[in-house]
Amino acid sequence: MTDNRPDLSGDWDLDPAHTRIGFSAKHAMVANVRGAFNDVTGSLHVDFDDTTKSTAEIVLKVASVDTRNTQRDDHLRSADFFNAEKWPDIVFKSTRIEEVGDNALVVSGDLTIRDITKPITIPIEFTGVETDAFGALRAGFEGTRRIDRREYGLEWNMALDSGGWLVSEKITLEFEISAIKRESDAQQAA
Repeated sequence: MTDNRPDLSGDWDLDPAHTRIGFSAKHAMVANVRGAFNDVTGSLHVDFDDTTKSTAEIVLKVASVDTRNTQRDDHLRSADFFNAEKWPDIVFKSTRIEEVGDNALVVSGDLTIRDITKPITIPIEFTGVETDAFGALRAGFEGTRRIDRREYGLEWNMALDSGGWLVSEKITLEFEISAIKRESDAQQAA
């Protein structure tokens, strides 16, 4: 039997138009507020023969934060939160990628926000691969991970009369990634 699946090993670039890297946080302890970074770049190197050689790097431009509210976005860009002028990028660089089950990966690496770097492990689901209408080979990935924003210097908050906080300390990171195999790699796989 012939295996007609495309070769996924090689170099891939994130498609910013079809990738969403965002977050959600509780506001006033009652409602979820979601946001995303609209300026996203990144690359993946996939090596199925030796997964220890696989890598991922993602860069988010802090100034592109978008929560659908200009006043909140400006506050997030300010020194109270991300301080976009001083630290314009949020960067993730993988240190290890493991396949832990069918379509299940664990991506470990270093996340840098506000010049504070911490190790993080992110469970990621491989959602599929397909050749799109323009002949590009695409792969999809999704995942979430909860973090404590204070560990990255995002400490601004306001106490509520009820004893709670205006902004939750725990934030859920959300990853919806579409990656395109680089042209030279895709042509060699064909």
